[in-house]
Amino acid sequence: MKNTLRVAGAYIGAIIGAGYASGQEILQFFGSYGWIGIIGSIITIAIYPVLGYYIVLLGEKLQAKSHKNIIYALCGKVLGTVIDVLLAFFLFGVGVIMIAGSGSLFSQHFNIPSIYGYIVLTLIVIVTLTLNLDRIITIISWITPYAFILIIGLTVYSLFISDTSIAELDQIASSQLSASPNWILSTFLHPSFNVSIAFAVLAMIGATEKDKKSAKRGAIIGGVALGLIAVIINIGVYANIDKLQGADLPMLQLASDINPVIGILTAIALFGMIFSTSVPCFYTFTARFVTADTKNFKIAAIFVGIAGFTLSFVGFTGLVNTVYPMLGYMGFIMFIAMFVYLLKTKEQKPSMKLKENTQ
Repeated sequence: MKNTLRVAGAYIGAIIGAGYASGQEILQFFGSYGWIGIIGSIITIAIYPVLGYYIVLLGEKLQAKSHKNIIYALCGKVLGTVIDVLLAFFLFGVGVIMIAGSGSLFSQHFNIPSIYGYIVLTLIVIVTLTLNLDRIITIISWITPYAFILIIGLTVYSLFISDTSIAELDQIASSQLSASPNWILSTFLHPSFNVSIAFAVLAMIGATEKDKKSAKRGAIIGGVALGLIAVIINIGVYANIDKLQGADLPMLQLASDINPVIGILTAIALFGMIFSTSVPCFYTFTARFVTADTKNFKIAAIFVGIAGFTLSFVGFTGLVNTVYPMLGYMGFIMFIAMFVYLLKTKEQKPSMKLKENTQ
């Protein structure tokens, strides 16, 4: 059970960063469509565990040492190379969004210039990247339970303080920034881009975790939890959308309005979740070009962190609206290829190893 929860925590932690847990991402993908967006978020309760389970299964089947080898196996040499490079740079973009989110947190809640948030998170990420993957997964899994409990509490309380009619809420919601043209597309884009962020971590868990059953159970439990969190945050943001307009981090704004102490606790939780997503993103990007857990990897991590810091000045909300949907569309290609591959190889034994791509 311990390993199951550890994998579930790693799956959730790799995704639930600045955009997800803060409410900004949920607002753009679901809340902006009004009450029907809640239906979309409910559907993701089924999508997240399915994707997580099959990525772990894929990692187990291929036993790859790198996510890029898995992508080549799924998409072939030409398309695989394109997807591999795009995924790496999109993940770097998500890491940049996390740094930008840390700046928004410092600015919105503590009235401290955003640059200090950028600096703090960048330094912590660089230090963390010098650890091995197993330690990184453990650290990420520690953060998740605390954040999950806090988000549930905030949402339940927010329903009691909301006094705006559904018609008014829908009218306000329609004026918010949306991630896609309609709620149905957003329903699939949301898990697509989010699971793309966790793809490398889940695949490596499938390849390296000794307890295979626990790894798969963890992916299912983590996936269900991610869907539930999306629903919970969506309800909380939607019910109070009249009070949260213009906030980079809606859930933090909601917490601060309830009580200053709760606001501080939420700020700490959000920073932890921002960290938990930024590390796998920068780790995967760096590992794409430099062998992981080597001296050169640690040196490269420093330069990657500095590059992420520099680009974070673009701004949090705009980056979420641009990078996330694009990553979601690319994820469609990757996951279709994954299911086609698994259907073709379903009779093969999980122990069959992938011939490593040397290019």
